[in-house]
Amino acid sequence: MFDLKERIQKIRESGLLAHPEQQRQQLDPEDALLPLQSRIQKILKIFQGKPIKSTTMNYFIMYDIQNNKVRRLVAQYLIKNGCVRVQKSVFLVHSDHKKFEEIKQTLVEINDVYENQDSIILVPLNISDARSMKLIGQNVNIEQIIDPPNTVFL
Repeated sequence: MFDLKERIQKIRESGLLAHPEQQRQQLDPEDALLPLQSRIQKILKIFQGKPIKSTTMNYFIMYDIQNNKVRRLVAQYLIKNGCVRVQKSVFLVHSDHKKFEEIKQTLVEINDVYENQDSIILVPLNISDARSMKLIGQNVNIEQIIDPPNTVFL
């Protein structure tokens, strides 16, 4: 368990104690949701990149956070740590285990700092699971994203 001084330091690192003018200067992640095509390209880059080493994994990070300020700061933290925003409260990250554990621990500490009924879900995602995903709603063929067809030009 962390003592009070360490907790306050973690809160400062997360940005929860930033001055209002500093917070206004930061880009609001709720407004920074990239267009669908850009998000698809980032997701493709993760899934179609170099073969995944056994020390790395894909993870979904999803949250339901009521407090606007905390939700915004968590989103900023995730983006800063290389997570790709898939939807407003859903992120995808390709990370080694050590970095993922660091992200997870920071989220635990942020959640423990204040009284809440929030939830944060972290889900490991292997390629075969990604290929079996189905998308309902937006007109995006998930199979095209995960496993695009091969084309031969003659």
